[in-house]
Amino acid sequence: MQIQWKRGVLAATLLALGVGGAWLAWADAPAPAVPPPLDGIALAAPDAAAVTVPSSPDAWGGIRSGDHPTLSDRVVSYRIAATLDPVRHVVSGRQQLTWRNRSAVPVRSVYVHLYMNAFAGEGSSFFTEQRQRGEAFRGGIDTKDGEWGHISLQGVSQGGARVAWRFVQPDKGPATDHTVARLDLPEAVAPGASTTLDMAFSTQLPRVIARTGHHGSFHLVAQWFPKIAVLELPGERGATAPRWNAHEFHLDSEFYSDFGSYDVSLTVPKGYTVGATGELQGAPVEKNGMLTHRYVQHDVHDFAWTADSRSARPLVETWTGPGSPIVTVQVLYPPEYEASAKPAMKAAKESLAYFSRALGPYPYRTLTVVIPPEGAEEAGAMEYPTFFTAAGYAEVAPKTQEAFDLDAVTIHEFGHGYFYGILASNEFEEPLLDEGLNSYWESRMMRDRGQQIYPAPGFLKRIGIDPAFEGFDGMRLFMPRDRPADAPGQNAWRRLQGIGPVYTRGAVVLRDLEARIGSEAIERGFKEYYRRWKFRHPGIADLREALADGSGERAAVEDVFAKQIYATARVDDRVAKLTSEEELPLAGTRVVNGKRVEESRAAVEERIAKQRAEWEKANPKAKDGLGPFPWRTEVTLRRDGAAVPQTLVVRFADGSSETLTWNAASPDEKWRRFSWVKPARAVSAELDPRRAHYLDVNKLDDSRSMAPDRSASTRWTADAAAFFQLILSLIATV
Repeated sequence: MQIQWKRGVLAATLLALGVGGAWLAWADAPAPAVPPPLDGIALAAPDAAAVTVPSSPDAWGGIRSGDHPTLSDRVVSYRIAATLDPVRHVVSGRQQLTWRNRSAVPVRSVYVHLYMNAFAGEGSSFFTEQRQRGEAFRGGIDTKDGEWGHISLQGVSQGGARVAWRFVQPDKGPATDHTVARLDLPEAVAPGASTTLDMAFSTQLPRVIARTGHHGSFHLVAQWFPKIAVLELPGERGATAPRWNAHEFHLDSEFYSDFGSYDVSLTVPKGYTVGATGELQGAPVEKNGMLTHRYVQHDVHDFAWTADSRSARPLVETWTGPGSPIVTVQVLYPPEYEASAKPAMKAAKESLAYFSRALGPYPYRTLTVVIPPEGAEEAGAMEYPTFFTAAGYAEVAPKTQEAFDLDAVTIHEFGHGYFYGILASNEFEEPLLDEGLNSYWESRMMRDRGQQIYPAPGFLKRIGIDPAFEGFDGMRLFMPRDRPADAPGQNAWRRLQGIGPVYTRGAVVLRDLEARIGSEAIERGFKEYYRRWKFRHPGIADLREALADGSGERAAVEDVFAKQIYATARVDDRVAKLTSEEELPLAGTRVVNGKRVEESRAAVEERIAKQRAEWEKANPKAKDGLGPFPWRTEVTLRRDGAAVPQTLVVRFADGSSETLTWNAASPDEKWRRFSWVKPARAVSAELDPRRAHYLDVNKLDDSRSMAPDRSASTRWTADAAAFFQLILSLIATV
């Protein structure tokens, strides 16, 4: 999912300033009394967040090296038959869910996510958090009467025996939240054994909201079927005993599921264009004016689809790269957004090449990009395996906000196919591993393409006002810098400043780590992360270890994780003072040839004047700041936040410079003074000349000049340009 640049600019700015986004006290209210599970297996804690202990080497079956018969250790399989009623916007379905017990203990109670119940009414955790925070999800679509969505379990059986079930609230949310259900099985699932649950369900799609729903004939059908939760074992993401990881659907949380296989038959009226996760199995079968489309995909952990009677003819191309199969790429789009189809295709194929090269080969045979129609924007910018939704515009001119948004959203949502998809992190408890990492790689790809944000509306462009800045500058603008409250490693729902900093500050933390250890080193680290953890479920500690080992920069990686991932620390260094003064002869007495002699002030001044005149005569074209006497230069640095390795460059009038590093001897060191005696006066002192520290609160105080110098105040154009973008965005949307 992506936080858009234009929509919600003011809200994002308020979050950056620390206003709003707090998790509410209801989360600590007593949970409704529910009988304990039949097998005593516990649930993950309601406040579970960043894992500090690396997973065991054999977690989730160990590294998927290519020697295994399947890409993932398939834990679950779904065989689903579903029919869409496009008038009532109802999906009627039956599924066979086969689940394997990986644990060493019998399992009698299992948990399933019923995500669509987040939209059943104002009593869900989703709407309760929205109401109590006074916030909305992204674009702020209000659900009106008759527009609610829900999922109804109409029957569950195991081997023909009825399965009893009840709603539970694992995170101690309101009793009216029905997004998680516990199923108490008639027969225990023995260690290593599998069981099949037969389920009938009916899903009422809401009017498009938060990643799913309908608008006119357009249907994005996502989080629409009962999905089993993840049973984590000792040594997996910090677990010390088997535990179910099943959280409520929060306002800002996303998803976490086991890898498996999906065999899904979708029956829709003839004339509807269908796109879905996976590969279409032959031509659709027609019966009674309906077409059944069958899709199969192995080694994924979710399934989403779309159906629309207004779609234009899909744009279809292929791509291949080293280590990848031939990939069929299709873009589904409405007629009004035809101008967006080819740019989306181009960005998708370039993303395939970039991520395959930077991280590892794309392993699937399909990629489907869906551009929602006008009015269904809340269905845009969302990811599912081999399938994502993008943004759409009627006009996409070069060097415009629309062009940047379209490419950025396409790249971002494709990138989720790696971090949410192949690497399959727990988006509830560790959203950084998806949104933070993906935002970093999105911005990095945009940077490597040389693509900048051009926020000015047309009327300003026509009079020559057309500023541009990089994506990382935008991330820096919208992140909380002065008073960050939430560690990027915190979970998705207990955050004072909302989910935005996971994207923005998370990306900037990694960008600063890249600047510190080098682009090649961090890329080696991410390649190792992909190698170790593809088709498994890493935690933040697993990312830390992979980056440390792969980059060869363990000390730097551990320092950043301790200060800026597991915690959040203000960074604020500045050049507090710069002085450069001539060291002139001084009046007074001194010993000459064994005798003490006195030189008066007048005599000293006369001698100074004489030496100056002689020097100027000998050096008629000398620059200002040079002369017959040496200069003593002093620079005082101040620190009002966490220690970071700093570089100081002092430049002198003769063209020379001094470069020093400031690595604090202790975390309590709040200042450092450097001095030189040189034959030239100082011109300027500059901290962080490579712009390595985007976390710094204020980059405008990183430099000082002896003479007024406009470049000192404009060197860091990121702040000014980004602020200008904010103003322009607000003007454009008033």
